[in-house]
Amino acid sequence: METGTVNPAQKLENSGISGLSNIYYNLPEAAIMQHAVRRNEGEIGIGGAFLVSTGKHTGRSPKDKFVVREPSVENTIWWENNPPMEMDAFATLHADMLAHMKGGDYFVQDLFGGADPDYRLNVRVITELAWHSLFIRHMLRRPEIAELLDFTPEFTVINCPDFKADPARHGCRSETVIAISFEQKLVLIGGTSYAGENKKSVFSILNYLLPDQNVMPMHCSANHAIDNPEDTAVFFGLSGTGKTTLSADPDRILIGDDEHGWSDSGTFNFEGGCYAKTINLSPDAEPEIYATTSMFSTVVENMVYDPVTRELDFADDSLTPNMRCAYPLEYISNASESSMGGLPKNIIMLTCDAFGVLPPIAKLTPAQAMYHFLSGFTAKIPGTEKGVTEPIPTFSTCFGAPFMPRRPEAYGALLRDKINQHGVNCWLVNTGWTGGAKGRGGSRMPIRATRALLTAALSGSLNDREFRTDPNFGFQVPEAVKGVAKVLLDPRRTWENGDEYDEQALKLVQMFADNFKQYEPHVGDEVLAVLIKAR
Repeated sequence: METGTVNPAQKLENSGISGLSNIYYNLPEAAIMQHAVRRNEGEIGIGGAFLVSTGKHTGRSPKDKFVVREPSVENTIWWENNPPMEMDAFATLHADMLAHMKGGDYFVQDLFGGADPDYRLNVRVITELAWHSLFIRHMLRRPEIAELLDFTPEFTVINCPDFKADPARHGCRSETVIAISFEQKLVLIGGTSYAGENKKSVFSILNYLLPDQNVMPMHCSANHAIDNPEDTAVFFGLSGTGKTTLSADPDRILIGDDEHGWSDSGTFNFEGGCYAKTINLSPDAEPEIYATTSMFSTVVENMVYDPVTRELDFADDSLTPNMRCAYPLEYISNASESSMGGLPKNIIMLTCDAFGVLPPIAKLTPAQAMYHFLSGFTAKIPGTEKGVTEPIPTFSTCFGAPFMPRRPEAYGALLRDKINQHGVNCWLVNTGWTGGAKGRGGSRMPIRATRALLTAALSGSLNDREFRTDPNFGFQVPEAVKGVAKVLLDPRRTWENGDEYDEQALKLVQMFADNFKQYEPHVGDEVLAVLIKAR
C-alpha cells in the first residue's frame, strides 16, 4: 500500500526499491506521530511533543562514517578524516540493505537542503522508523504540495537502524555504518537509531558540493538585525561554546542555529528546524527553546521523564548528557521566515577556553581568522567525561571536522577570501573561564559581559575603541567597553598570580602551535606569519 503525496515518476520502485509492504510518502506531522505511537516507537508528551529513546547510540558515530572511494572524488576528499569504503563493499552493503528492507514498512520524506533556491539540494530520506521521518521533516526544508508533485531527488538517504553491518563483508568497522557515495548520490545508514546521523549526512554532502559553486559551507548559527537582513552575523563554535544561545538574541532575527551557506549574494540556512541540547535547559535563560519541549510534534530525544505526568527532567543526564529536542524554526518567535540573510557583516568565532588564558573578545585579521578557523579550538572541562580531571584542548578544524569531506585548507582559504572580498569584521569570543583555569580558581565568563561585548561588536561601536596587541596570539583586544569590567579585558589581571597566568598561556600557545603543524604545508605565508605570534 502507498499513502501520501509523491511525484508519480519518482516512487521507490522507480529507483530499484521493491518488495516493501507499506510506503508512506511525505506524511505531515500528526500522521507520522500516529504511526510512531502505533509502532511503539515513543510516547506523546506534554503539549503533543514526541518522546523517544535512541538506545545505545545517543550521539553520532564518527568512526563509523565512510566515503566511497570513487574516481570522481579520489583527489578531492580529505581521506585522513573520511575513511574510505571500496566501491565493491558499498555495492554489497547496498544490496544487503535492500534485501533487509523487503516486507517492511518505510517512510519517505522529499525535502530541500538549503533555503536559497539557487543552491538547495533535493534530498529524499527513506526511514525504517516513523519518528525519524518526523525528525528529518523538522530538520530540512519542507516543499509545498505543488513542489512535491514534480520533486526529483538528487541524493537519497536510506536509514535502517535494525540493519546490522558486517565489517568483513561491507568493509566497515562495526555493525554501525554511515556510507556516502557521491557518484551514486546515495547515503546508507545502518545499526544506529540516533536521528542526528540523518541530517549530518546531508550536511556532509552540501559541504562537499557547495565550494565548487563558490559557496562557503559553515557549521555555524546566524542572525541578522531586525528590519535589516544586510546586517548579518554568523557564529562559529563547537558544542558547549554558546552558539545556539548567543545567536538566539531577542533583539535580532534568527536565521538558523547549525549549518549555513555563504554565497556571493548572502547567507542561507541549510535547515528548516533546530536540534537543541536540553540538558539543564532553563525557562529563564532560554525561554523560547525551553517552550519548544512542550509544543506539538517536537521530538524530545533521550530525556528522562515522569511516566505518569510526562514531565521532563532537564537535570537528569543518566541516559546521556547529549539529550536534545528537534523542532521547526517557526516555533521560535523571532525566526526568519525566509531563513536567508545578507552577506555576513560580522563573524564570531566562539571558544570555551577552560584554561583561562584567552580574552573575552579579540579582533582578528583575515589571516588570523583563517588560523583560528582551521584550529577550531575549545576545551573539554572536568566532569564532562569520565577521566577528565583538568581542561583538555579540543581542536576541531573548521569548527566541525566530522562534517568536512574536503581538506580543511579548502574551506579556510574560501573563508579568508570572502572576508577580504567583503570587508567582514572577525571576532574571537571566549565564553569559557577567567581568573584562572576551570577548577583552579577560575570562574565562567559572565554571560552579561559576553552579550555586552557582542552587542558592541555587532553594532559597530567596538570598532571605535582603542585596542592593544595580545602578547600571546597577536590579535587586537579592546582596552575598554561600556558595561564590561575593564579587568575582564586583560585576562592576566584577573589571575591572582600573573606568573601562573604566563605559564598557562605559554602552555596553551604551544598546544595551538603543535596542532597547527599539520596545516603549515598547505597555507600561505600570511597565515604562517600568524604562527610567529603564536609561539
